[in-house]
Amino acid sequence: MRPNQAKKVVVGMSGGVDSSVAAALLKKEGYDVSGVFMKNWADPKYPCPWKEDRRDAMRVAAVLDIQFETWDFTKEYRASVVDYMVREYAAGRTPNPDVMCNREIKFGLFLEWALERGADYVATGHYVKKIKNEKLKSKNYRLAIAKDLNKDQSYFLWTLTQEQLAHSLFPIGDYTKPEVRKLARKFGLPTADKPDSQGICFIGEIDLGAFLRDELGTKLGKVLTTAGKIVGEHEGVQFYTIGQRHGLGFGGGIPFYVVEKDAKTNMLVVAEGPNDNALFSKELTVESINWISGETPTFPLRCEARIRYKQPLQACSVERIADSIGITFGEEQRAVTPGQSVVFYKKGVMLGGGIIQ
Repeated sequence: MRPNQAKKVVVGMSGGVDSSVAAALLKKEGYDVSGVFMKNWADPKYPCPWKEDRRDAMRVAAVLDIQFETWDFTKEYRASVVDYMVREYAAGRTPNPDVMCNREIKFGLFLEWALERGADYVATGHYVKKIKNEKLKSKNYRLAIAKDLNKDQSYFLWTLTQEQLAHSLFPIGDYTKPEVRKLARKFGLPTADKPDSQGICFIGEIDLGAFLRDELGTKLGKVLTTAGKIVGEHEGVQFYTIGQRHGLGFGGGIPFYVVEKDAKTNMLVVAEGPNDNALFSKELTVESINWISGETPTFPLRCEARIRYKQPLQACSVERIADSIGITFGEEQRAVTPGQSVVFYKKGVMLGGGIIQ
């Protein structure tokens, strides 16, 4: 008997190649594998191809000869991810729904359901490495940057806890995307050449502007320059993000960029050109902090961080300021955006993160 034979793993199968290969690798390693497709979105006005994705996941499960189920989380996804996203936009912030989806759905509800049904682990097709700190007596897990630096998804997983990590597996963290596709062909999986999904987690490529208009409506407001000059009107600050140029619809050829937005006054402030000082900052504050280890580090903490997905890591110093965290970067950061995640790293290991205030 192989050592993993008795361990039950429920793989979140999205119908894509990454989760397909994750399931195949775990079965090859001797785990008792079953697949689950999470149905999280079913709005007819903003359809996502969930039926096609589920069909692809079912075909993979058939090839692997593993049990397959569909779990319906549409109500919970709407309440904990979509409604959160809408509230954040209404408050003038720019949220990251993928981070919330991981916290509330994939490693929240999905993990809970799996454990209740006798599973030892859940597994996903995330590009990230789970490592154990062998120096500590307790099971202290870390998340490290994936082998494929271009696909690394550690940025979206900073909310995870030790309890969640203890029951989570990430089988493709040691592979590049081309290697994953090669493995899929080797395993004979029908998703081997399926294009990567885009857009919001589980929803896909919806028209976010149109969706927010339906949810929040429009409200005309003034657009001011940093000098206080009125240069146009807008339909609501919720439709704009810091650093945005496209879609402003005014300016007569002058490139304006959003540098500030105030949800209370519905005011949008813009700067001329992509290099205006108002677009740059070395300092920011962070709330809703989570440290992956479960322990607050010693401050000041010198590490690296990124303020958006795929941004090259930036050297910084982290300090405690009352109930929040203050960060000072070595270099000026462009378009620091409230509501987005800042994620901390040291020597390739993800330490944790928080929400930019």
